[in-house]
Order: sequence, then structure tokens, then C-alpha cells
Amino acid sequence: MSRFFLKLSRVTAFAVAIILAAVPARAVEPAATLPTDEGSVPKRGRITPHNGAALPEGAQEKPAGTTAPAKPKVGDGNTPSKGVNVIERMGADLPALPPEKPFNGKIDEAYGAFQRGYYLTAMDLAVPRAQLGDPAAQTLVASILEQGLGVARNAKAAAFWYGQAAENGDPAAMFKYALMLMEGRYVKRDRKKSEELMKKAADLGNASAQFNYGQTLVADMPGEKGLKAAMPYYEKSAEQGIADAQYALSQIYLNVSGIEESKRARAREWLLRAARAGYDTAQLDMAIWLIEGIAGDRNLEEGFAWMKRAADGGNVVAQNRLSHLYINAIGTRPDPVEAAKWYVLSRRAGLKDDALEDFYLGLNETQQKSALAAANKFRSS
Repeated sequence: MSRFFLKLSRVTAFAVAIILAAVPARAVEPAATLPTDEGSVPKRGRITPHNGAALPEGAQEKPAGTTAPAKPKVGDGNTPSKGVNVIERMGADLPALPPEKPFNGKIDEAYGAFQRGYYLTAMDLAVPRAQLGDPAAQTLVASILEQGLGVARNAKAAAFWYGQAAENGDPAAMFKYALMLMEGRYVKRDRKKSEELMKKAADLGNASAQFNYGQTLVADMPGEKGLKAAMPYYEKSAEQGIADAQYALSQIYLNVSGIEESKRARAREWLLRAARAGYDTAQLDMAIWLIEGIAGDRNLEEGFAWMKRAADGGNVVAQNRLSHLYINAIGTRPDPVEAAKWYVLSRRAGLKDDALEDFYLGLNETQQKSALAAANKFRSS
């Protein structure tokens, strides 16, 4: 989902994140043990025709020294396969595909054309249905007009059709129209109606509306009361993949009092999901949690990797912290030139750090020039 649709999130929700302390979780897998033969001597690279897989029904493994058949058949498990898949090499037939379930619904030809990029065709098919009150068609027309896909962009007309679709019960249109009402874009500002539509869309399962309605609750009820009221909406949104909601959950689960332990134990899991989705603030926090051992075990190497990823993505705080990691060899080898490079980048972005400035001034001229060159190259790329 674009950051445009989550515009509300940065303004309200993560005033919460500033107050809340960030923290990590653990993920440890037991080391796998090698299988052994029935005797006391373990296998050492012995290759069977089936590479350790179960033999086909009725087949028996030949003891060492037994003469192989004169003309083995390909696929019987005793000869190498030539381009067939693993299941066939094991001598098993491929399972039959399950029967395809018949589709009994009504095919939306307008939306199908839209998905294939035939925007004018989609518009031609959708407009008659939209005029007859079809909410899905109304939303499609609004989206085409809003984005100017194959037609001239017309935001005011798009707002009209979003409004019509919202009144007719389309959750996606409710969310879009609620944003317009909240901001007063192309329609008269109406906060009360905006919140009503946002809640209705959230209750109907729209992931973006769920997150934004949670933000509204946090703004209306500052403190833990608002966070707890918003939590069910964040949870539903997070389960549908909204990274902002996943990040919010990680902070609430870890820092708000009265959260059940089964949820608190999942704080790092939600933070990791948000980080993997590319949310740079989550990547920064993930690095800090892993390095500090917050909400789980410490892992310096993984912490360094997440800090580097956030820094590469342009997060200024991560660039500053990464410089410290290189200086102190935390999760990586010491590298004064790389440390200076990241400090220069964060300083250019306006983040002052007296300790890093002292470090930079202590480098020799060659190191400083190398760091500046590396920073300029990163900036240009």
C-alpha cells in the first residue's frame, strides 16, 4: 500500500512510537543431527539409489556386490534421471491435480480489462453499470479518473464516484472517500462523517481503513487507553500485511501495560514483518533490538545487517548508528573509512554527533578523503 494511503499514520500514530521504547525477540533453531546406521558407526557420504528417501513400494535395496540388471529402466530408481523431477527419480507417479472448483460468480469484465491495462475498455464497460448504481463499477470509474489512466485526470469527478460507491457500501470507496472528507480534498471537509465511514470500512475488513481508524482512536484518546482501543484494529490490519500496523503492534505489545504475555512474546515477530516489508523505521528498531537484546536474544551480526539495510535505504538515524557500529566493531569488523562515510552522510542530513565529529577529525587526511569520496558516490547513486 502506498504511503499516500497511510498519510494519517505518520502524523498521529507514531507520536506514540516516540514515547514507546523499542525492544527485540528470539528465533533459535536447534541444530540438526545427522542420522546414523543401526551400528555405532555413522554414515559417511554413502549414496543410495534413492539418496536416503523411502524406497518405492515393493522395492528392496540391493546389498553391496550384487550385480545390477543388464538393462535398467530409466525411472526405476537405479539409474540417473535425465531432466525429470525429483518425484519421478524416486520411482513414484506424480499425484493427480485436484479438480478445479467451478466458478459460479459473475465475471466482472470491466475489472478484468482494467487488470490487463485496457483502461478505456474498462471505462466503457464500467460507466453504464456505475450509472445504474453498481458500487464496484463506481469505485473502478473513480480510480481510473483519479489516476488518469487512459483518460484525463479528474480528481473532482473521482471524488463524486467514490462518494457514490461509499454510499452504496463499497469498503474501498469508503476508505478513499473518508480520507477526502478528512482532508477536505475536492469535497467539503467533514470529520464526523469521515470517521464514521472509516470505521464502517474497517469493520467490513478494509486493511487500510483498519489501520487508519486505529490511528484516529489513538489521536482521540492519548495514552494507553487509546492504544488499547486501537489494538484490535491494528491486529486485523497487520494480519493483512500493512507494515505500519505491524510496527504499531510491536510497540504496543512490548510497552503497554496489561498486555497478555502470549501477545507480548510476539512483539519482535511483528517488528520483523514490518522490517521485511521495507519499513525503514522498523528496520532501524529491529537492528537496535537485536544488538541490545530487547524482547529476545542478542544477535550482533543480524543487528548490523538490519542497520546497514536501513542506512542504505536513507534512514539518517540508521546511518549515524551504523557509523558507531563500524567504529566499535559491533557485528562487523572495524572500518574507520566506512564509519566516516556514514557519519558524513548523516551530518549532511542535519544529524549532529559530537563523538563522531571527534572521531572524524582524528582520521588522517587520506582516510578523510576516502570517506568523502565514498559518501559522494553513495549520494550520487
